[in-house]
This record gives sequence, C-alpha cells and structure tokens, in this order.
Amino acid sequence: MADKKQIASILNDLIETCRDGQDGFRTAVEGVNDADLKALFNRYSAQRGEYATELQALVSGLGEAAETSGSTAAALHRGWMDIKQAVTGKDVAAVVSEAERGEDVAKDAYRKALQEELPGDIRRVVQRQYAGVLEAHDNVRRLEIQTQS
Repeated sequence: MADKKQIASILNDLIETCRDGQDGFRTAVEGVNDADLKALFNRYSAQRGEYATELQALVSGLGEAAETSGSTAAALHRGWMDIKQAVTGKDVAAVVSEAERGEDVAKDAYRKALQEELPGDIRRVVQRQYAGVLEAHDNVRRLEIQTQS
C-alpha cells in the first residue's frame, strides 16, 4: 500500500487533470454556437470541478496539501492548450477534436491512478469518477466522429 504522501500525489495529479478539463470544457463552450453542445460542455466542466473538489477533500483527509488548480505546463501536457486556438477560429470540428484529445489524457490519468495501490474508500471514489470520465470521453469521441463526417 502506498503511503499518505504517495496517495496524495496520485490524487493531486488527478486534481490537476480535472481542473484542466474543467477549464478546457469551459473554453470549449466559447467555441461553439450549438446550444446542445454548450450545455454538454458546461455539464462536463461542472463535473470535473466536482471531481476535483471531491479529490481535494480526500487529500485533506490524508493530512496533506491538496492542489487547487491545473497548471499551464500541465494543461499543455494534458492536451487542452490547443483548444484556445480552435475556439478563436470557431471551428466546431476542431473544438470537439481538442476536447476529445483532452479526454484521452484524462482517461489515461485515471487508468494510471487505478494501477496504484489505493485504500478501498479512495479507490471507490477514483473508480466512480473514472466511469464518468469514460462516459464523457465516449460521448465526445462520438461527437468528434459526427463533426468530421
């Protein structure tokens, strides 16, 4: 079993991923005119904010310092930086494609976290969130295929 600092580090990585996704989806809203897409991206942005808050509480419960935001370097690494360029061009296909790329990274981050030895209560939270990330990823992937057709 990982010690508290290792567990906090794993969770803090997920917090950054969630905050980057929250910001990325919020930015994606600006790049689309379709009300349904705006609602979907707003919903996913809110979801990631809720996930981050839940993870922060777990880190605090371990007696460690929780991340409070994503970072520019992390956003670049996690696949969300190019969304700003897609949004300024108002290219819906590009916005959806960048959102899908960000979701690929989120999916991988959760998969990596679940490969670690986490306490049962924390593992259950991460698994539940991972299921939500997978659902969002699959929905955005379907949208990407539709917008490229």
